[in-house]
Amino acid sequence: MDRLEGMRIFVTVADTRGFAPAARQLGLSAPAVSRAIVALEEHVGARLLRRTTRSVALTEAGERFHADCKRILADITEAEASAGGAHAEPKGQLAITAPRMFGRIHVTPVLLDFLAAHPKVSARTFFVDHIVHLLDEGFDVAVRIAHLPDSGLTAVRVGHVRRVIVASPDYLAARGVPRAPGDLVRHDAIGFAASGDAAAPWTLYPPGAKNKAERTTAQPRMQLAGNSSEIGIAAALAGRGLARALSYQVAADVQAGRLRIVLADHEPPPIPVQLVYVDGRKAAAKVRTFVEFAVERLRAEPVLSGSFAWPE
Repeated sequence: MDRLEGMRIFVTVADTRGFAPAARQLGLSAPAVSRAIVALEEHVGARLLRRTTRSVALTEAGERFHADCKRILADITEAEASAGGAHAEPKGQLAITAPRMFGRIHVTPVLLDFLAAHPKVSARTFFVDHIVHLLDEGFDVAVRIAHLPDSGLTAVRVGHVRRVIVASPDYLAARGVPRAPGDLVRHDAIGFAASGDAAAPWTLYPPGAKNKAERTTAQPRMQLAGNSSEIGIAAALAGRGLARALSYQVAADVQAGRLRIVLADHEPPPIPVQLVYVDGRKAAAKVRTFVEFAVERLRAEPVLSGSFAWPE
């Protein structure tokens, strides 16, 4: 058995948690995959996988070997890509993930222009409102709207967004403009709730607040709650109450006068927007070139740079 091929089979079995799914992914028969794992275990002299009737799991030795194999295989892929010119010329498929609305509003126009300029690059996108793990799920670049913990990923900040409260002018004319967090108890609002959860109260900060210890919460009446900001924005546009959103999500509606921002002096601190990718300077040309292209374009967006002219 070729040792590197055995490593690739082992990593695929571990990642898919089964011989059958690994065989389908690799285009091999399940017995061939099983024989490769047995041969690899005999070669290293240790049991790497615990087998059950339903799935497989890594042993303690298998966990260490799995990490080492992934590193070795990544280094080999890097060397092959470098020899083949992937680090000199942008080519191949680029996989990008981003929050749903940000992807539609900001990433898609950038990506279309990038692809027009680089015909040897193709792309696939996955725009969802949850964190996608780059390495585990096979993505090259991600947009993160968050304060990021330290990690082995490379992050480039492209701007920031505000967390705002908006309502339609008709609603505010009928119900009044809230001036302080305490006013919210007299207002209707559209809440945010993950699947099966109750809508969370809103967190606000006094003007000039510097830390989370100074924050307060308010609970307006929430007849409607949804798992997407788009639901709240649509309801606010329909005059059904106040809604919370990120500033980029409502910039066009606010500028057009369809929505107004309220309690701006009680907003939380701005949230950074960052491009995150793997391998830093060692990244393939398609990744490095796209990041450079996207950083320049996104930093020029007024709603991200802080130069957007918000109506009073």
